[in-house]
Amino acid sequence: MTIQWFPGHMTRARREIEAKLKLIDIAIELLDARVPLSSRNPMVDDILKGKPRLILLNKTDLADARTTDKWMAYFADMGHTSLAIDASTGTRVNEIPVRVKQLLHEKIARQISKGITPRAVRGLIVGIPNVGKSTLINRLAGRAIAATGDRPGVTKGQQWIKVGTEMELLDTPGILWPKFEDQHVGMKLAMTGAIKEQVINVEEVAFFAVKELTKRYWDSMSERFSLTNPPKDYDDADEIVRVMEDIGRKRGCLVSGGRVDLEKASGIILRELRAGNLGRITLESPEDMM
Repeated sequence: MTIQWFPGHMTRARREIEAKLKLIDIAIELLDARVPLSSRNPMVDDILKGKPRLILLNKTDLADARTTDKWMAYFADMGHTSLAIDASTGTRVNEIPVRVKQLLHEKIARQISKGITPRAVRGLIVGIPNVGKSTLINRLAGRAIAATGDRPGVTKGQQWIKVGTEMELLDTPGILWPKFEDQHVGMKLAMTGAIKEQVINVEEVAFFAVKELTKRYWDSMSERFSLTNPPKDYDDADEIVRVMEDIGRKRGCLVSGGRVDLEKASGIILRELRAGNLGRITLESPEDMM
């Protein structure tokens, strides 16, 4: 299965972002802490054209804390300021305005030295679909302004939103990129809910998920699904399917003849993962790039 999802509104969103750049002081790039590399749009560096940037690792309450620390060190080595947050629960969200001011302190100081009263900072929030942009804006604003949902593609247009008196944020639709060079990237985004269910094969995505999860987090998988028999070989497709069938049997996904309904079992696996019911899980680390 080849995963691609680049609807027309994403092309328009890129053009609209580029048109607004001259109004922007800083870009806030929102990533999924469970897949920081895969959820990082490779077009963003080109789109933002060197604007000051704050990288937010969102959904950190669902991610492996030790691996999140590694990713923050990785971004620091790349010269970027990063912060691990959770927009849904509010974890460390109140630190964002402070970090933004720190990144813009030289510009603000120059304005003050010239006798100019600094206006509200204008920030642009960018990220892939379903990464939590609108949830973050609502949390920062202290009220429900931006539309939110647990599916990708909720935000279709841009809107300016005031955050107190010192910051304004431009919410933008999530933008994917036209082609995933590495299909593992597409699979990870599908696993975490960044791509609409209608354009993926649920069984293939769940197969990939089980392979990754049993390799990285067997203890979490075995506890959640009451499994006792790990794969003997993670590269053996039959072994991964066997684990999927074990999960299906445990959850009652049976059809006539006692066979396992793999499609139903696959849906359960992905829902459990996305809801955080398997514990704090991160599906990639900086070491994977070596």
